[in-house]
Amino acid sequence: MSQRAKKALVYLWREWVRPAAIACAIVFPFKSAIADWNWVPSGSMKPTILEGDLVFVNKLAYDLKVPFTLWRLGRWNEPKRDEVVVFFSPQDETRLVKRVVGVPGDVLELRHNVLIRNGQPLDYELVPQHNFTAEIYEDPAAVVAREKNPEGSHWVLALPSHQALRDFAPVTVPPGQYFMMGDSRDNSFDSRYFGLVARERIVGRSGRVILSFDKNHSYAPRFGRSFSAF
Repeated sequence: MSQRAKKALVYLWREWVRPAAIACAIVFPFKSAIADWNWVPSGSMKPTILEGDLVFVNKLAYDLKVPFTLWRLGRWNEPKRDEVVVFFSPQDETRLVKRVVGVPGDVLELRHNVLIRNGQPLDYELVPQHNFTAEIYEDPAAVVAREKNPEGSHWVLALPSHQALRDFAPVTVPPGQYFMMGDSRDNSFDSRYFGLVARERIVGRSGRVILSFDKNHSYAPRFGRSFSAF
């Protein structure tokens, strides 16, 4: 190898490869164990989260994991009702974003899209005037409401024209398991279909949009949603 080639390799290593390796050694474990982001490609959490939202994932919300594994070094909190979490699907390991509607010990039932928790139906306030009209295209008769419970309230969406599972018999959530549902109740593949989610599968908690791009309009930026809480 010529002296010129050796110098070129040394320069490449010093100026490009080594800095990139150091950056990866810092960034990838950080993303794996501390904080991450999750691209949302579907509308299963509409209108809370829209297609094209990039949401922040707090991986320290519940515990500290060994990077690149599900092994936990410490646990200090548990997912609570109404929190939006990121987890691995028990069906195919896909990373999903859904809302916790049932924690261990809860008895859940769904009747005509009304969630009943521990024998008490949740309250729903219909909201005919809202800011999501341009984002909801799945059903011209879509129904937007606020689902209210002792933990707070959040948006939910119903799509009357869709075939969906709007009823299920009472289910008791066992220890170490959680029941997840999407806020777009008629357009979400969730615990109604793939079952309960084990605590170990939960990656972290989400509550903020980092960036947002409108998939239906050439990925135009939604500046009003960037860095917003939900």
